[in-house]
Amino acid sequence: MSISRRDFLISTLKIAAASALPLSAFKILSPAEARASVEASTVRWGFIVDTYKCVGCGFCVKACKLENEVPYEAPVTRTWVERYLILKDGRMVADTPLGGRDGFTSLEIQEEVVKPEDVAKAFFVPKLCNQCENPPCVQVCPVGATYQTADGVVLVDRTWCIGCGYCIMACPYGVRFFHPVYKVAEKCTFCYHRINKGMKTACVGACPFGARQIGNLKDPNDPVTKTIMTQRVAVLKDEYGTKPQVYYIGLDENVR
Repeated sequence: MSISRRDFLISTLKIAAASALPLSAFKILSPAEARASVEASTVRWGFIVDTYKCVGCGFCVKACKLENEVPYEAPVTRTWVERYLILKDGRMVADTPLGGRDGFTSLEIQEEVVKPEDVAKAFFVPKLCNQCENPPCVQVCPVGATYQTADGVVLVDRTWCIGCGYCIMACPYGVRFFHPVYKVAEKCTFCYHRINKGMKTACVGACPFGARQIGNLKDPNDPVTKTIMTQRVAVLKDEYGTKPQVYYIGLDENVR
């Protein structure tokens, strides 16, 4: 009876765990090692999200699902939009029904119907993989299925992923999930298959208000680079030291 490489790796890891052997004792040629570049890349992809421009329409979420083969009705998505309401009594409530896929058409949030007159501030925050400079997901993957490209994008090789879930637990931004069809770790890839061809990401292309932008941070003339260098921007959870490469304009202090 033949055994697939995936099954073999799963069996190997189970034996290692049972024997209390450190995973570092095993040397597996990972996709990252196999594809390592001998030359420094002239590209470092970065992303800007302008929360002042986001209206919570959900077009970006729809486009992402369709482009990246994430089942449309599944309760998971590579990118999503969160709605925040700061109430006059000082409370903050937030939600993201279906990842904001269908927009926000109701004032019911967290099973509470909020009256417009009780809202002091309302805004939307799109989220996606931060393509960290120091990605913890890459560090914990025991088989090298999660790896970082020379231009800074973290990818997942489905043929290597064994579905252990370590990367999902390690991500401080909650952007990873199990693909409901392929049963492997899944995440935003900045539409790597598109940007390498000079195209925009699906979400950037779908946004009618320009709330999302992607660019080369190593190019001083790139509009994204210029924005980061000349405007006040912020990143999520800077205290983790992951050095995220998704920058936010107008990020409210209540957003985590």
